[in-house]
Amino acid sequence: MKFSVLLPTRNGGKYLKSCIESVLSQDYKDMELIVFDNANTDNTAEVVNSYSNDKRLKYYRTDSVVDVTENWNNALKKSSGDYVLMMGDDDFLLPGYFDTLDKTIKENDFPDGISYFGYTFIYPDAVDNTVGYYSDPHYDYEKKLIDSGKTTKNQLKSIVYDMFKFKNRVPLNTLPHIWSRKVINRVDGELFRPPYPDHFALNAIFLKANTWVFSKKKLYIIGVTPKSYGHYVFSDNDQKGGEDYLGISGDFPGQLPGSALINNMYVWLQLLKDNYPDYLGGVQISRNGYVRHQLHYWISQYRHGSIERKDLFHRLGLLTLKDKLGLISAIWDKRSILALYFMFRTPNPSKVDTFYYGPQQLKGILTSSDLYNKVIRKKIL
Repeated sequence: MKFSVLLPTRNGGKYLKSCIESVLSQDYKDMELIVFDNANTDNTAEVVNSYSNDKRLKYYRTDSVVDVTENWNNALKKSSGDYVLMMGDDDFLLPGYFDTLDKTIKENDFPDGISYFGYTFIYPDAVDNTVGYYSDPHYDYEKKLIDSGKTTKNQLKSIVYDMFKFKNRVPLNTLPHIWSRKVINRVDGELFRPPYPDHFALNAIFLKANTWVFSKKKLYIIGVTPKSYGHYVFSDNDQKGGEDYLGISGDFPGQLPGSALINNMYVWLQLLKDNYPDYLGGVQISRNGYVRHQLHYWISQYRHGSIERKDLFHRLGLLTLKDKLGLISAIWDKRSILALYFMFRTPNPSKVDTFYYGPQQLKGILTSSDLYNKVIRKKIL
């Protein structure tokens, strides 16, 4: 079996048909789609059953609800492909996905992993929007990664080291990456770990990988819906709902209020460090990077009206003198300056404008399949 597509789902029936259709409509035969139903109470079984004649589809169901990480590991354990993709029930694979990757794999002598470009589609009502938005691309890789051909072990490790500075050089979603079975088998213990199973897994794999390819091809659409974790993490009132969604909770010394995404990044970075001391023993989690990102988030919240000026000043008062001195380094940090520029260039920004890369409004586009058929396909043609 060449490819395994893992599709764990928790009451995602509303979006599941579009997702499954994007996989099974492709005529590539040497693959399996594993749907793992997390004791769903919606129409998931009905949707999956409508594809029961396709032998590439394998359907499993838990007897009771388990946390996200366990469901992901369940799906992985049922897979048999040489290369593994994890996708969400609101995601979408573009036509030619498997043929393109099959060719890339062979041309590059079966690398440990491949990363590629794609799009984001923010469904109406996913965040604070009443119409859809899309971003092209979902994430823009550094030119030096794209131009490097096969990426070396040291280059991959440097990506992980930069994570400890809160500098993300790759998207941390699973959909933009496909991993070989051989590199998955090198990871110690369970591949997926809380608080963010995708973030931990990708970085653990980067530490264990020998070869990697960054491709210019656009192969997917990441969906953001009211049931996505992004809906919770950018919510002012329901970040706790996101932790319940993932089945997590975590605190650490020096934790600041603000972005759950940044706080939980601190947690999984520490977990990664604890699990891979031979690789990361001398690497420290940057307090300056952590504080800088939380400050950016506080200002973003203030700008779109989620917190008042008094709340912003209260949070600033939580910073130690050392934290404040550390912020001075941001004056010479190009990424911080660019972040502030993009933050302030839009008057009265929405959350979509604030938290997503270059969003473009799309009236009349309701689903990822709509986005492909009415927008992306026309671009390609």
